[in-house]
Amino acid sequence: MNRSRLLMIGGLALAVGLLVSFTVYNRLRISAGSSSNERGVQVVVAADDIPVGVKLAAHDVRAISLPQSAVPPGAFSDPAKVLGRGAILPIGTGEFILQSKLAALNAGAGLPSMIPPGMRAVSVRVNDVVSVAGFVQPGTRVDVLATGNQGTSNEQQTTTVLENVAVIAVGKSLLESLGVGEPTAPVITLLVSPDDAQRLTLASQEGRIQLALRNPLDTKKGGIGTTRTSSLYLGDKSAATEPKPKVRKVVAKVAAPAPTSYQVEMIRGSKRDETKFEDK
Repeated sequence: MNRSRLLMIGGLALAVGLLVSFTVYNRLRISAGSSSNERGVQVVVAADDIPVGVKLAAHDVRAISLPQSAVPPGAFSDPAKVLGRGAILPIGTGEFILQSKLAALNAGAGLPSMIPPGMRAVSVRVNDVVSVAGFVQPGTRVDVLATGNQGTSNEQQTTTVLENVAVIAVGKSLLESLGVGEPTAPVITLLVSPDDAQRLTLASQEGRIQLALRNPLDTKKGGIGTTRTSSLYLGDKSAATEPKPKVRKVVAKVAAPAPTSYQVEMIRGSKRDETKFEDK
């Protein structure tokens, strides 16, 4: 009897397994059939590598047909809508031409198309030292340090005038690495706000500027004070050259103490005498 019960349970489990397998297979077959029967749509992709700043022409793009579910948001279906627009990000061969990779309509191409509304591109002249030995390249972020004299003071000081500024061009290269060992371009273009553009221009005219390369993940700002020449030499020599405060002698007038007096009382039987004495 136990054997018959086990056979019945095994047969029931086998039947349930077959039913589940058939259901799953049927759903997968229907899903594959619907995907293959999905209507294809036209989408625009890059026909060749498109570098930053290039104005798209007819030979740069082509249209292919893909299922609707495979088309990402922001893709174009008509090549005419992307012609004449500048690329603000590099686009590889076969990649989708997306709205986020192109400059705004009628914004042109090249460097002007990469400047967001409300920002300015300011170029500064640099050398190997200022540009951190050529490691400052398009796409990196830097701090701008200025060194000079404040007012009529002869003491030099260094202060950080701008922090976490984006580098958008080195020479004529836009968002492209210059490559190790290549000569440093004499001009670097920074992306700043209008107020920071004035500060950067003034700092480059009044004194010497230096770029400090930042880690792109380090976005903290503030907390950097001004460094003066006197703060670099805190030894005995600087202490000896400091002017000593003048000591002024003041003679304090002390008033003479007032004379003190005391009295002595003498008692003789029932007679009492008092005598006063003054301390000279």
